[in-house]
Amino acid sequence: MQSATARVFEAESHPRVLGKAVIVRALYEGRDIGPTWEALMKRVSENLQDAGAFFDLATILYTLRQPEKAALSQRAALELTRTFHIRNGAGTGPTVLVFVVAGDFMANTPIEFLLERSDANILLHFVDPQLRDLSDVPEHDVAFVGIGESEENADILQHLEYLLADWDGPILNNAPHRIMALSRDGVSDAFEDEPSILAPATRRQSASDLLSQISDLQQNRDLMHWPIIIRPVGTHAGGGLEKISSPAELESYLERHSDPEFYVAPFVDYSGADGRFRKQRIAFIDGKAYASHLAVSDHWMVHYLSAGMAEHEDRRAEEAAWMGDFDKKFAVRHARAFEALYRKLGLDYFAIDCAELPDGRLLLFEADVAMIVHSMDSEIVFPYKKLAMARLFAGFEQALRQRIARTGSMAQERHVASAAMAGELG
Repeated sequence: MQSATARVFEAESHPRVLGKAVIVRALYEGRDIGPTWEALMKRVSENLQDAGAFFDLATILYTLRQPEKAALSQRAALELTRTFHIRNGAGTGPTVLVFVVAGDFMANTPIEFLLERSDANILLHFVDPQLRDLSDVPEHDVAFVGIGESEENADILQHLEYLLADWDGPILNNAPHRIMALSRDGVSDAFEDEPSILAPATRRQSASDLLSQISDLQQNRDLMHWPIIIRPVGTHAGGGLEKISSPAELESYLERHSDPEFYVAPFVDYSGADGRFRKQRIAFIDGKAYASHLAVSDHWMVHYLSAGMAEHEDRRAEEAAWMGDFDKKFAVRHARAFEALYRKLGLDYFAIDCAELPDGRLLLFEADVAMIVHSMDSEIVFPYKKLAMARLFAGFEQALRQRIARTGSMAQERHVASAAMAGELG
């Protein structure tokens, strides 16, 4: 094992990139990304081997919602190298090797946001199903499986399960099969019999099967519990998600969406006494829950950016109280649900979107390792978030350091045991 200094030097040998956190923050805060774009374009025009410039151009393009151009730029970067280096702060912290795959922001855990305020060196190491072994991974202090659940990632997750079977170094989320189980129907099935959690029964159905049922549904509405919610398989952030209240609406929806498969689930009215809907995002790190955000909306489909949190002081006050009292109130009320989530999902890091039901259960919308958890909101408008997010990020750093220390301790114990056995045999 190399020294810490040698590992930092090793990290510097890979193309340095700005990464998601720096680029997305600039755009999120309304700063002009033009000079950065022009500098990156100048670099690639002068050197077509500049993998780091191609990589950051792809990140900008993904942020600007130009996925086709972004994928081309990312492909150009990956044809030149498979490892990219993000240096946080002074770069004196641990070197974190992150297994990732090509794709947009939902393809991988956005670890850049989790470590943005640290001194860690991040090595984004891209893998694919053709990878034969992990003999060429860069030197590092701790590894992290950062590949999210999706149809596109299923093959590489299955392959990585095999490749990581004998991994004995410090690593988090070394359970690709558990990540694969985070599909919407998989999560629903996992908590079907958990009394503290309502995970609405979610079915995956083909468009042809749904269309074939329309006639029967029109004749007998009782064949399905209305209303339902439906979305194309593989979509996030509300893409294609609609509430459907009748067979006629379902038929119209299918006419407007050409996707081959959909997730279908019963709609659960989780509005409060005031008619508003509240959705919480919570991150779990080594089994401990951390508040990420609370969105309050007049609409059942809740997204933080469209919920009007910045415009409504009363909603921010509610979120501030929720975050401030999270460990003493929300986490206590749902302690049984949190324990069940950690036990059944079995991952070192994941996040959920959820809500509270009047009967005390936790309504589980989604569990994933690739949810965006960040601290980019204005400290002037959202002053209360700084402390809560600092706790979350510190918890993630602590988990990395504890894994390094724990693995080192186990290695030392094995060394002592081997030496003792050698002495006995000698």
